[in-house]
Amino acid sequence: MLIEKTVDRESQQKLYVQMFSILKEKIEKREWPVGSQIPTEDDLCRTYDVSKATVRMAIADLVRSGYLKKLQGKGTFVMHSLPDLGITMKTQLTEDMFGEGVSARKELLVKGIKVPAEDVKGYLKTDSDIYYILCKRVVNNEPAYLEESFIPLESVPDIAELEVCQTPFYEMMQQKAVKKIFKVVQMIEISEMTDDAASILKVVKGTPVLLLHRLLVGIDGQPIAYTRLMGGGRKYKIQTELIQIT
Repeated sequence: MLIEKTVDRESQQKLYVQMFSILKEKIEKREWPVGSQIPTEDDLCRTYDVSKATVRMAIADLVRSGYLKKLQGKGTFVMHSLPDLGITMKTQLTEDMFGEGVSARKELLVKGIKVPAEDVKGYLKTDSDIYYILCKRVVNNEPAYLEESFIPLESVPDIAELEVCQTPFYEMMQQKAVKKIFKVVQMIEISEMTDDAASILKVVKGTPVLLLHRLLVGIDGQPIAYTRLMGGGRKYKIQTELIQIT
């Protein structure tokens, strides 16, 4: 007979965090197969002797992490399970692009809904309108690079209310997106400065430019957001850390 794990009320860990771990383990061990409907909130409350608020918080985190999906009027279903074996890597992206001893700030130039260009549609796999953000990084009072971000509205429904240039983009998406980031696909290329970018960065059109693309992807394989950095004529150091987690 299968013995259900229970929450430990003597533990300092919050009940909803314990519930998250219990339910996640059921998914990862295939006790709840992909495509199956999980028990109702009432059933889970009775099984684990916890409040409905605790169950809802745990389920909400599992939905955001890509394990579960809620279908209105039907219930909650298992979407994906992570492998039982192997190494899971968490990507933390940081940039020390100008070294020490510099004064740097980020300025918001444009934000709002727009129709994406064809290349952006290809990255995000969508024909829908997206939320567009254009920021300028200023170093020692000189324009250094531009950061463009393209976010499907369903990824961050309240994106218009956020201080988008005050928080690093990856950190903002990890905290605010409906789905958590599972992987980041990064590409670096050398291109040429466009008219608009050259005007903002005060360089000559056609100047060689470092172009860094990042595609943020959820556990279901669907893109969450796409961002690209454009800068030229300076020294850059870009650091990516991969941290093993269990």
